[in-house]
Amino acid sequence: MLDVLVQYEAEIWQSIGETFVMVGVSILAAVCLGLPVGTLLFLCRKGNLLENQVVFSILNLVVNIIRSFPFLLLVVFLIPFTRLIIGTAIGTAAATVPLCIIAIAHYSRLVEQSLLDVPRGVIEAAISMGASVKEVIFKFIYVEARSGLVLGLTTSIISFISYSTIMGVVGGGGIGDFAIRYGYQQFKTDLMIYMIIIMIILVQLIQFIGTTVSRKIDKR
Repeated sequence: MLDVLVQYEAEIWQSIGETFVMVGVSILAAVCLGLPVGTLLFLCRKGNLLENQVVFSILNLVVNIIRSFPFLLLVVFLIPFTRLIIGTAIGTAAATVPLCIIAIAHYSRLVEQSLLDVPRGVIEAAISMGASVKEVIFKFIYVEARSGLVLGLTTSIISFISYSTIMGVVGGGGIGDFAIRYGYQQFKTDLMIYMIIIMIILVQLIQFIGTTVSRKIDKR
């Protein structure tokens, strides 16, 4: 088995790098766009600070539609859009487009759920002290929900890693693509097992870090 690993060492490191790029961009999209979308979903709910049923219904529908798509079909469906903004539908850069879209929808729903767990009394207390909407969000709601937000992001990252393994279908590369092309299609079972072990270790490490950080910042 060691001989096989040495033989494909360059390709293995390249596939790991491609996975990190795809997942890293997805995380950035989830935090920069998924967090605001999830917050807006929460705020626009009936009885909340920015109650607006029209905005809530539209955002809720869009998020539900994206999340209901089987990811492989979403990748294929977005090929024309990917080609429009990237210039190609093949490669790691192109693979980040569907991953970012599913990342935004996935994390926004987890953000909404985390914010819904914030005690109503915390928000009412903040309003009674004269806090603005911005202050209520950043100084009260996010602080109260920070543990849940971290756990939600941890869960999302693990999902992004899983989604990234599918991107080999459109030439996106990554660990999953390598395992299929070199392990499964060339009947190198030991090589495929090795890549699976890498994925397991990566997921376990992320889960451990996320759980540890969440526990440390949990104020309850």
